[in-house]
Amino acid sequence: MHTTPRPARAPLRWKIAALAAATACLVAAAVGVLVHLWTAHDIRSRAEAQAFNAVYSAMDVYRRTGSLADGAELDPVDLPAALRHPADGERHTAYDGHAEGNSGPSYWAAQRTGGPGSPVLALRVNLAPQLSDLPRLDAAMAVASLVALAAATPAAVYGAGLLARRLRRVAETAGRISAGDLDARTGPTKGGDEVADIAATVDLMADSLGQRLRSERQFTADVAHELRTPVGGLLAAVDLLPAGETEDLIRARVRDLRGLVEDLLEISRLDAGAEEVARARVPLAAVVREAALRTGFEAEIAVAAERTVETDPRRLERIVGNLVVNAHRHGAAPVLVTVQDRTVVVRDHGPGFPPDLLRHGPRRFHTGAAERGTGHGLGLTIALGQARLLGAELRFDNAEDGGAVATLRLPG
Repeated sequence: MHTTPRPARAPLRWKIAALAAATACLVAAAVGVLVHLWTAHDIRSRAEAQAFNAVYSAMDVYRRTGSLADGAELDPVDLPAALRHPADGERHTAYDGHAEGNSGPSYWAAQRTGGPGSPVLALRVNLAPQLSDLPRLDAAMAVASLVALAAATPAAVYGAGLLARRLRRVAETAGRISAGDLDARTGPTKGGDEVADIAATVDLMADSLGQRLRSERQFTADVAHELRTPVGGLLAAVDLLPAGETEDLIRARVRDLRGLVEDLLEISRLDAGAEEVARARVPLAAVVREAALRTGFEAEIAVAAERTVETDPRRLERIVGNLVVNAHRHGAAPVLVTVQDRTVVVRDHGPGFPPDLLRHGPRRFHTGAAERGTGHGLGLTIALGQARLLGAELRFDNAEDGGAVATLRLPG
């Protein structure tokens, strides 16, 4: 069967780790900016308070002694315009971020020494020494952020790996269930989170599907067993009919019905695992020839090399016979059977297998397409079940130039 290849995807653990790393970088950048702004604001606030208090002391010295304290000036040239002509005698402060020379940003505080027109005593606090520490603080924050990121990323990868492994386990279980293993279960998972809910839901789904399939198989087996007796009676009754066209028609229909019942019984045994393989070493080409001959249909047998294989000859004959019959009933002649090494290929020249069969494989009571003819669709289902029982691979394809191709590969 053909399977659609999955596109290449980045593992979930790396996506989660990348998201965690990106989040950590954003948090580190935001914290760095906030610390930078808060530190700069704190430096300016402290400088403003220092200038405000220093003017108070300088004014007290000036009024008592008439001299200027260290750093104090009267009507300095570079005094900010907002402090040159204060409207009252109170202390005022102003920030000068564009000071000339190497003085750097400063906070000024000023107070008029007397009444209107008297000199203004001013004092400046230079912020350059304090602000020069900001780049070092920013660099320290960046280094700390990188160290934290380097420590957090492996932890994020490890944690994401734990989550990815749990999800992968659930996905593998779902894949096994999809492939037909209804006994597959994820089982209890740690965490009690959404992943555990998904795992429990998958297990519950498998339980429900298993119960429904068992009910369906039991119903099929019961119907087949119940029909077997009346069909046998019909065959016996047909023998009592006078010979003629009517008798032949009825006999053919009853035989078809018996074949359907036998197929249903065989499928029920395969589903129940009640079949046992009786292996023996047999010549592969001879078994294939005998199987094709017993079908009653013409088939060209091409043998590349005679080989002896260990298998169940009865089941091998069943598989090859079903493939040849299917090729004639649903395909078109000529039907070619090729034997090479451990591989048997049955090809017809009809419309080929329908896309639904190539995607999902053969399904009982489903022939796939009207152009493949009519039938109950059990032949390929039985062939696939017998192949699995032998440990062989049965693949269905279409030839490029038309026709259905069934390839049986026996185990080595």
